Amino acid sequence: MIDPINEVRYRYRLANENLERAEKYCSIGDWAVCVHYSQLAVENFARAVIAIYQVPTWSRDPSNQLMGLINQLPSEVRNLIIELARLSRELAAEHSRSAYGEPNSGLTPGMIYDNASALRALSMARRAKEIVNNVFNTLNVTP
Repeated sequence: MIDPINEVRYRYRLANENLERAEKYCSIGDWAVCVHYSQLAVENFARAVIAIYQVPTWSRDPSNQLMGLINQLPSEVRNLIIELARLSRELAAEHSRSAYGEPNSGLTPGMIYDNASALRALSMARRAKEIVNNVFNTLNVTP
């Protein structure tokens, strides 16, 4: 059986590690790896919130599971959760693309991403952290 608070803390730590890696790879110009870790950060920030209420699924896109919890959350954080779900859904597709590229088109991950796309993904990951911190503060959860 999973201890919910341990799962919350684990997911939060993992998301922060993913975010740190995304920032590192962005700083050295590895755009594909920056996008990859940004996606993982958003995914795990979302899972950290989910873990308060239920065991997170292994889906790359936890937005549906997150939205399934919306009525259990205080009204003051619902818009934040909707935003976190949107970020998760939007970046989910980048997991495969940032790892494998687009084989049918002959594009490697390094050929797909540029500085702008990496900075956009990184910004989304930073926003996800901000959202989760606000949600945790409202719920009195200490990760």
